[in-house]
Amino acid sequence: MKIILNKILLLIVAATFLASCDKEELTVLNPNAETTVSLSVSNVVLDKDNAGQDVLTVSWTDPDYGFDAAAGYKIVFTAGEKSVTVAAGTNLSKVFETVQLNKILLNLGLKGGTPAQVSVQIEAVLSVYHSLSSNSTSFMATAYEDKLDLSTIWGVVGSATVNGWNGPDMPFYTTSIADVFVAYVTLSNGHIKFRSNNSWALNYGDTGLDGKLDEGGTDIPVTAGTYKITFNLSALTYTIEAYTWGLVGDATTNGWDGPDMPMAYDSFSDTWKAIVTLKAGKVKFRFNNNWGLNYGDTGADGKLDNNGADIAVTAGNYLVVFDLKNLVYTITPINIWGLVGDAAPNGWDGPNVRFTLDFSKDDVWVINRVTLTTGKIKFRTNDSWDLNYGDNGLDGTLEVGGADIPVAAGTYKIVLDFSNSSAPKYTLTAL
Repeated sequence: MKIILNKILLLIVAATFLASCDKEELTVLNPNAETTVSLSVSNVVLDKDNAGQDVLTVSWTDPDYGFDAAAGYKIVFTAGEKSVTVAAGTNLSKVFETVQLNKILLNLGLKGGTPAQVSVQIEAVLSVYHSLSSNSTSFMATAYEDKLDLSTIWGVVGSATVNGWNGPDMPFYTTSIADVFVAYVTLSNGHIKFRSNNSWALNYGDTGLDGKLDEGGTDIPVTAGTYKITFNLSALTYTIEAYTWGLVGDATTNGWDGPDMPMAYDSFSDTWKAIVTLKAGKVKFRFNNNWGLNYGDTGADGKLDNNGADIAVTAGNYLVVFDLKNLVYTITPINIWGLVGDAAPNGWDGPNVRFTLDFSKDDVWVINRVTLTTGKIKFRTNDSWDLNYGDNGLDGTLEVGGADIPVAAGTYKIVLDFSNSSAPKYTLTAL
């Protein structure tokens, strides 16, 4: 009886398997499946004063695969030889607001105020084995420049600068006064001069050390510190004054007594910025680690008041922006990217070697100089493994939770580029 029952069970299993095979054979992919993309407008002129307004809707049809399928969609914007891909999930449309679309256009290489044709195509991804592309449609787009260009041909060079006498020089920036330039620099004990285009063809020193510049003149001695250097090209005069802005408070590392958490000048927005880890508590902004000039926020409205009220914050990582020109500020939560691994200075347990934002670009992070040993590295946020990237193909493209990246011993500049969120990239440049 047991033998007969076992044979019956085998027949049932076999019949079920064959029925399953028959069912799978009936699931045939429609080779004529297609999707068609359309745009809500044919011409878009962006204005930074309209931040937050919806300006473009991209829609597409659902492909008929011949069976119920859950495809994922990507929107590919192209201008010339550059393209930007935006993930759209499983929806059949995506709305873009002003700032979001403007960043895409700038990443495509469009210049502010200049109309250009941008094509749009949909990629429908059914599996790793099958995807299809839509027709291509286009619109005329005019972006706006969201960053200033305060750069000049002039720079500070010398043994007191981070790059020494060979440069590249620490930059001077334009001011509201013609031929008056300013540099914000941290110097060591040593000497400096001012020169044009990182070249000795035209350089200025101060032969009499009287504040007047002489072409090819004597090196200018300085002591270690952080300074604002003002250079008047018309009058051939200069001044060097102690100058720092920083965050102070019980939410900062050093408390109310300081020294303050330093802020860096961002010439692309004419603001001061810092990426910081804060505790729950309060902060203020102050000048030169001194209470003689400080700013708070009496109305808790994002506006700065001279000697105003302390600013309450919760614990976390933040991008702090201090706009001295308009007397406003923002404190925005941010993931801080870092370098970790057995090749990194602090090993796999960290803490991470922190990247800093490249303020000239959109979501690009940089470590300008780090010494690695032979081993492996990865990139992660906030000293945690919750979000980390490696490189499965060792092709320069990052994947979430990807493979460790092997490196040889040496000193490197490392760049993480998240401007294309669907295909983030990294570069390691030996120094």
